[in-house]
Amino acid sequence: MTEDNSAGASARREYEKRKARDEARIRKEWGRLGGVAVALTPERHSTRAWATGAVGEERVGVLLDALRSDAVSVLHDRRIPGSRANIDHLVVDSNGIWVIDAKRYKGRPERRVEGGLFRPRVEMLYVGGRNKAALVEGVQWQVSKVQDALEGVPVAGFLCFVESDWGLLNGAFSVAGVEVLWPRKLAARVKSAPNGPLDVAAIAAALAAKFRPA
Repeated sequence: MTEDNSAGASARREYEKRKARDEARIRKEWGRLGGVAVALTPERHSTRAWATGAVGEERVGVLLDALRSDAVSVLHDRRIPGSRANIDHLVVDSNGIWVIDAKRYKGRPERRVEGGLFRPRVEMLYVGGRNKAALVEGVQWQVSKVQDALEGVPVAGFLCFVESDWGLLNGAFSVAGVEVLWPRKLAARVKSAPNGPLDVAAIAAALAAKFRPA
């Protein structure tokens, strides 16, 4: 059986499952008018969020898939062992592993430095004026899981924002060791990476064995 290596596959499945469950509940509540009620009832935000996330992952996945070669391997939607969490995208090149979390967020991503004289200075991520430090922590955790699984292989973390407002003068930046950028910038970074000494095929095979499709 062929492995499913489709970007956003698990998020898309979760959306369809929740949508079907919501519609079944509405039909049960409204009886003979169930079909009309389903048509007139907006999707729940918590359900729609899964479709939104799937689209973001799919868009990043298309750009990364176009870069596949003997020098670049790409894995999508991989389950982290021992948890219900997944990694959106894993890219392997001859320099190491790229752990990529795709987010479809509105607003402008920015780095702010908080703290000062009487408390440590800390880099924080904000998107649209809202503190999104949890997203950085999530990527850091994913990176640690990959590092534990493949000791000795360099691993870097990336947050890729789809549909965010980057403005004309704003560029990619780093927050607490996590690179923050947009899809085409990510693809350009992968494409322009220098040649390194690592065996891409061997590392990709080890990753695929340890992080199965979600």
